[in-house]
Parts: sequence; structure tokens; C-alpha cells
Amino acid sequence: MQPIDLDHNATTRPHDEVLEAVARAQRDAYGNPGSRHALGRRARQVLENARERIAGILNAAPDEVIFTSGGTESINLALHGLAAGPPGAIALPPGEHPATEETVRALQQRGWRRAEIPIDADGRLVADQLESLPWDEIRIVATLLAHNETGVIQDVAPLAHICRERRTPLHIDAVQAVGKIDVDFQALGATTLALAAHKFHGPRGIGALLVRNRVKLAPMTFGGHQETGLRPGTECAALAAGMATALQLWHDERAARTRFVTRLRDQLAEGLAAECSPIVIHGSAGQRLPNTLSVAFPGCDGDALLVALDLAGVCCSMGSACASGSSEPAPILVAMGVPPEQSRCTLRFSLGVDNTPEEMTRAVRTIARIVAQLRNQG
Repeated sequence: MQPIDLDHNATTRPHDEVLEAVARAQRDAYGNPGSRHALGRRARQVLENARERIAGILNAAPDEVIFTSGGTESINLALHGLAAGPPGAIALPPGEHPATEETVRALQQRGWRRAEIPIDADGRLVADQLESLPWDEIRIVATLLAHNETGVIQDVAPLAHICRERRTPLHIDAVQAVGKIDVDFQALGATTLALAAHKFHGPRGIGALLVRNRVKLAPMTFGGHQETGLRPGTECAALAAGMATALQLWHDERAARTRFVTRLRDQLAEGLAAECSPIVIHGSAGQRLPNTLSVAFPGCDGDALLVALDLAGVCCSMGSACASGSSEPAPILVAMGVPPEQSRCTLRFSLGVDNTPEEMTRAVRTIARIVAQLRNQG
């Protein structure tokens, strides 16, 4: 029997239309987009068409879209690029994605300091404490738009307002948000914004960094003029076409997809509450992604539960795939004040349009059986 994929925040299956778009571009527009002949112009047309489609959906200008290899590169390019001047403080909430956390640690080795933006027990930014941050020292601000582990969606408007007043650049990690909720680059007030195609049924190996017009970033790599010099190297028009196709499919179906996935998430949550009590759902008081459920199963060991579910055909995770292998409590849960023993028994279930109500029923039954076994052993 096919495993039940409840780990869509790690990656998603490319949709058939996306694979067809990639294959068609590989076949018909294989030229180098930088070449000044017919084959190069054909590839350039595919690339720029993809850029325009992505920009239109995210309310950005086409020349604000810089293609990258994915979310991690986009985040690195944004933060290192904004940090080209003298060191100062970079402000961010605790428990950000490892791509941001590790980049900030690298910047700290260059003399940068970290200022922490407070969050509440549901993982939301505390708006009335933002003014108390050391703004005279802060040179960069960074935050997730939607948390990859809890699914909590941040209201970034108060933060963006202060950044705009103080002319402080704001980087938004929207990797888990794009393709799940509406994202408006202009309305968010971000300086830079990261996204990745494989989070919304696009191909792996491509993402984008949106960079507001007239903002200058220092490049991380050198060797060519491509992507306004920020990402040198021959662009892959085929992957760009696949990314644009995936985002367009979501955009055209977003209302129906949101309703469907939200129903699946709620079905799973209600089933677990009925069959696995006691459970704790993290971040449930705030606005969350329609597909994400972070659940603690008191009395269970999280690692043992994860392995047993995998063997039983239920694929889920203990948090970010980029932090897999770590047995430490998830930093975001620690920052939310979740007790360590509860953090260690927390699993993340993230759903997608490929899932079915029947899978939710089977997943609840399987999870309940294994949770009962582990609690009895304890």
C-alpha cells in the first residue's frame, strides 16, 4: 500500500502539468538564454515569460524576480547581500528556519549581533513590544511569514511599518507561504522575499528571491551578468517554466485548494483529539497555514513514534527537514514556552491536495494504534 504523505512542508510531488512544462522547455527551448541567436532567444523568451507570470501572481515587477536554486540560497543571498556594510544588529524572532539561523550565525562571526523579536505562546510576533527593540543598532530585520513547523502565519504589518519608518531593510522568508496562502510582495512592505518551487508542487532546484527595485545587494557568487549579476551562471529556463506553471496552477485553484486542505487538516485534528487524547496542538490560537498541524502526544517518545509511523506507512516529521537528525527540542517550541517533555513528543503533519479524506481516516487509525502501544510501554 502506498505510504500516506503527511510531510508536504518538506517537499511536494511535482504535478503532471509541471513535469510536462519542464520537459517541453527542455526539448524546445534548450538553448542558453544568454546566447544571441535563435535558440538562445527562444530560451530567453521562456525564462522571461516565467518571470513575468511569477511576478504577476506575487504582485512584484518582473525585474524584481531573481531566480535561485531554492529557498536556502535565496535566504543566504538576501541576508549576506543586505549585510555588506559595517556590522550592526540583525533582528529576528527565535526559532526561524535553519537557513536563516545558520546565516545569522555566520554573520555573527563577522561582527554582527542578534536582536530577538519577541513572540507569544502561540508563536506570534508581539506587536506592542516591537518599539522596545534596539532600533538604533538594527541594520536588518528578518522573519518567517508562515512558520515551517507550526504553520503560524505572522502579521508582519506592524514590523514592516517600523522598518519603513526607520528605513531598515526587511527580509521575509515566504518559502512555506507561497503556494499555500496569498502573498503580495508590495503589500507586505518587504525589501526581499524568498520562495521555493518544490513547496508548491513545482520542480526542485529552483526558487526565487524578490528584491525591491533600487535595492542593491552584494552578490555571493561571481562569474557572469545573469540575474542582474546577483546569481551568475546559465539560467535553467525549463525549471523556471515549471515553477511558473506550478504557481499558476495554485493561483487558479487557490480557493478550492484552501477549502479542501483545511477540511483535511481539521478532519485529522478532530480524529486525533478523539482517538489519541490527550494531545496538544501548538499555535492553534493563531492564524495558521491551512495544511499544517503541530501535535504533541504526551506519554510518547517522538523519535520512537516517528519511526513506528514510518514503518506503518505514515510519513510525517518532527519539524524542519533541514534540521533532521537533531534530538534537541525544536527551538520554536522552546521559544513558545512549550515544556521540553512536550516538545520531544511533537510531530508535524503537513497535508496537500494529493491527500484524501480516506487517507486521513486511515492515518488517524494508525496513529492512534501506535500512540496507545507506546503509552502502554511507557
